[in-house]
Amino acid sequence: MAVLPALVALVAVLLVLVPVAAARLVPFLWEDLAFFATMARASLRCRRRLASRPATTLLDVFQQHARLRPRRPLLLFQDEVYTFEDIERRSNRAAWALSRRLGLRGGRTVAVFLPNEPAYLWTWLALAKLGCPMACLNCNVRGRALRHALEAAEATVLLASPELHEAVEEVLPDLRHAGVAVFYLSAESPTPGVEALLPAIEAAPEEPPPAAHRAGVTANSKAMYIYTSGTTGLPKAAVITEMKLMMVASLARMCGLRPDDVVYTTLPLYHSAGLLVGLGGCLDVGATCVLRAKFSASQFWPDCRRYNVSVIQYVGELMRYLCNTPKCADDREHGVRMALGNGLRAEVWKEFLRRFGPVAVWEFYGATEGNAGFINYTGKVGAVGRANRFVKLFAPFELIRYNVEQDEPVRDERGLCIPTKPGETGLLVIKITKNTPFHGYAGDSQKTEKKILRDVLAKGDAFFNSGDLLMMDSQNFIYFQDRVGDTFRWKGENVATTEVEATLGLVSFIQEVNVYGVAVPGCEGRCGMAAVRLKDGATFDGDKLYAFTQDTLPAYAAPRFIRIQDALEITGTFKQCKSNLVKEGFDPNLVRDRLFLRDAARRSYVPLSAAAFQDIQDGRLAL
Repeated sequence: MAVLPALVALVAVLLVLVPVAAARLVPFLWEDLAFFATMARASLRCRRRLASRPATTLLDVFQQHARLRPRRPLLLFQDEVYTFEDIERRSNRAAWALSRRLGLRGGRTVAVFLPNEPAYLWTWLALAKLGCPMACLNCNVRGRALRHALEAAEATVLLASPELHEAVEEVLPDLRHAGVAVFYLSAESPTPGVEALLPAIEAAPEEPPPAAHRAGVTANSKAMYIYTSGTTGLPKAAVITEMKLMMVASLARMCGLRPDDVVYTTLPLYHSAGLLVGLGGCLDVGATCVLRAKFSASQFWPDCRRYNVSVIQYVGELMRYLCNTPKCADDREHGVRMALGNGLRAEVWKEFLRRFGPVAVWEFYGATEGNAGFINYTGKVGAVGRANRFVKLFAPFELIRYNVEQDEPVRDERGLCIPTKPGETGLLVIKITKNTPFHGYAGDSQKTEKKILRDVLAKGDAFFNSGDLLMMDSQNFIYFQDRVGDTFRWKGENVATTEVEATLGLVSFIQEVNVYGVAVPGCEGRCGMAAVRLKDGATFDGDKLYAFTQDTLPAYAAPRFIRIQDALEITGTFKQCKSNLVKEGFDPNLVRDRLFLRDAARRSYVPLSAAAFQDIQDGRLAL
């Protein structure tokens, strides 16, 4: 009988020691397992919903919340409060009006050209009730790009805000010629011949439209089109299926979003982060979304206090703008427990936590058109996620060697790509499988094919080409390094713009910095240049900057040229724009901003004169 207590004690000891030993031998094992379980549950939930007949879509999930908690606020906008019931009724009216007045039926694509306002939500849901895919037009596109966006998605109807009437009127003759019907979602129309739909919507019934409108909707049905790359060329319409919509909307749940949360988003709803992760996440769990028309650094925290916000969304440089605001005594007086987003640089991450308190930051990585992504579920500062060995079984990916100069992957003697080693930067590619499909771009098979990389690890395989350079460290944490087009090669070395930007951002008089490569006659590769915005009241110190770069950057990475700007150009999703800067280069006859040249003899950055520029052009002044 004495054996039994000893055996129980031994088992108890093993139960304690085995997990400890496993954690030491395989760091983050339990965190990886826990997240895999969370992701698996989310994936199974989405697949189970959409496999039912009829399919349970995100619209159905929203309607379930509206039935169970009709009085709960869904959307807060300025002083307006919209409950789940309010949005359900408003979207019903809109669906009836669109069906009767426009004759909309399932499968017809409708483009929306709206700023951040409540109409975006109820229009989205109204179109979903009719089985119509929604094309989410970027509010900043104009002319040819706007026409192209409509053509790519084969939109036959355009619903616009009167705020954007000038852009609409610019292309109206072409749209009419193409048979695109144009309407304003307002009480009155600013454009002769274009009807305002709001009166018809307000007069429509509040009852749900017949479910027959979307009887054919399945997991693979097109739910919407979200446009990418609109700042560097014609926008590409990424296809978002009902399954992808459901999966992306569940991302916030995987990060810990709860029904009692209040989510604050200032991100544009024409982008996947604002619409699918933010607003879609609230529809998924039944939370409340606070929507702001445009981001304001000065009003960000006052809004968080006013609306009792518990979760904030960020993207790109947004968090840097918050850290750049004047410090206040009430910086930590808020109820925000979680920040969800992507593009947060390590130095800004640290400063944000130091200043605004212990907010749980959930950084993630993904492309609108991509077939998989990463989530940083451990809170590792600077990382976009982990190479989770369990997740990788279902969503295989690789980081492969990439030749920046030739702008193509490095291949071995068999013609296959070469995986990188830990600490080595590589191109992220994600295998295209049944679990991780790539749906491409509407109306552009060539651009779709261009994003597919073949014969990566074996002949005949196919991977999604992310176009991003990432690095995995020895502990399997993954870090974003640069876009393929942004990294440049100089003096035989690759220069990652993000790393140089992070370093220059530490200079005392620099507020913001954007690094890029410019062509120099007679030189291979591209030469480093930095557009800089100075801190308020600060002056540019060429001696100090030279000494700083000499101490902190390799010689090949130190920018040869500096351009001082009053404001740095960014996209609607707070990503820095480089294309115009690259085109303008460093010609003082073309660029009106102050330009400086790195002068090794004087150990300073000195004003770039027209004579010095000409010497560089003629090869008399070596860089």
